[in-house]
Amino acid sequence: MGEQPIFSTRAHVFQIDPNTKKNWVPTSKHAVTVSYFYDSTRNVYRIISLDGSKAIINSTITPNMTFTKTSQKFGQWADSRANTVYGLGFSSESHLSKFAEKFAEFKEAARLAKEKSQEKMELTSTPSQRKLALVSSKHKRDLTVAAKKESATGDLQSPLTPESINGTDDEQIAPDATQNSEPRPETNAVPFPHRHHTDCGIKHMFSSSTNINKHWEAELAALKGNNAKLTAALLESTANVKQWKQQLAAYQEEAERLHKRVTELECVSGQTTGIKNQKTELNQTIEELEAALKAKEEELERLKAEVEKANELQSQKETVTQKLQETETRTAELEAQLAELEQRVETSHKEQETFRKSLRSLLELLDSKIFELTELRDSLAKLIDGGGS
Repeated sequence: MGEQPIFSTRAHVFQIDPNTKKNWVPTSKHAVTVSYFYDSTRNVYRIISLDGSKAIINSTITPNMTFTKTSQKFGQWADSRANTVYGLGFSSESHLSKFAEKFAEFKEAARLAKEKSQEKMELTSTPSQRKLALVSSKHKRDLTVAAKKESATGDLQSPLTPESINGTDDEQIAPDATQNSEPRPETNAVPFPHRHHTDCGIKHMFSSSTNINKHWEAELAALKGNNAKLTAALLESTANVKQWKQQLAAYQEEAERLHKRVTELECVSGQTTGIKNQKTELNQTIEELEAALKAKEEELERLKAEVEKANELQSQKETVTQKLQETETRTAELEAQLAELEQRVETSHKEQETFRKSLRSLLELLDSKIFELTELRDSLAKLIDGGGS
């Protein structure tokens, strides 16, 4: 079934500085999810945390681990496999207490799982190994007895090598005792009539030895099969160990890389109060700047409106200027026409003055002529009056 998450929370993740072993280095820029996982195939509990696609915590819980609360919202534990110390900063004390309770619970579960695994190994591995050793010892001992019986008859040769019948000192003593306890047939001591019984005994021993050899050859083949299975299992275990070592090396490299970030987070955590004050001041400054920005935006809108009005006025000005230029041109033309008219009027005045002078002269001449005619009339009248009298 693989690993399943059984408990999750959110916290800021730190690792101890590998150089100073005192300062905390942050491994996450913000609070991330930290989860307990249970691997049912290996029966182990792990603490895993991911920052995006990067694993910043990968710690297997062992019975000798201890989770320590160092403050109301901070806790830590040491991981000897990863060669580091992890630290978690929680948002509240209740979250820290809940995480610590789960740590103790899964630590106890890991201890029980380890004890059960050890008991299972003792029940499965040790008895089979002892049984295999006992069977092998018995096998060697029986083969030794059969070989000595065959060598006593002088008719059979054991198919086993010397190495296959060499056991411990106890195993070598047992056949000697068996041999001494059985009377050897001595041809010189047995009368002639009993030799038929001796030959029958030898044949019986020969057939028994053959049956024993077949039986133990089958046992040896079975043992070889078991040995091959054990060898394959050992090779598989060795390959698994190599894979685990590679994974462990990769985890250690990842832990070293993440360890440096924990120190940064610790520095940031140590300056939390100052950062909060600075944050408050920055918030106030931001609010003031936003108000000023809003005022500037309003001023900018007003200026834009004024600019638009100025553009309109400029357009009107250009129009008026053009009309003024046209008016000035027209005025200049009218002034020229007026000057010409004035000149004409002046000429006309001069001509009228001349005409008047001519009329005056003519009138004076006429007056003189009229006066002369009047005198002439008066003279004629006198003449007329004088002649009549």
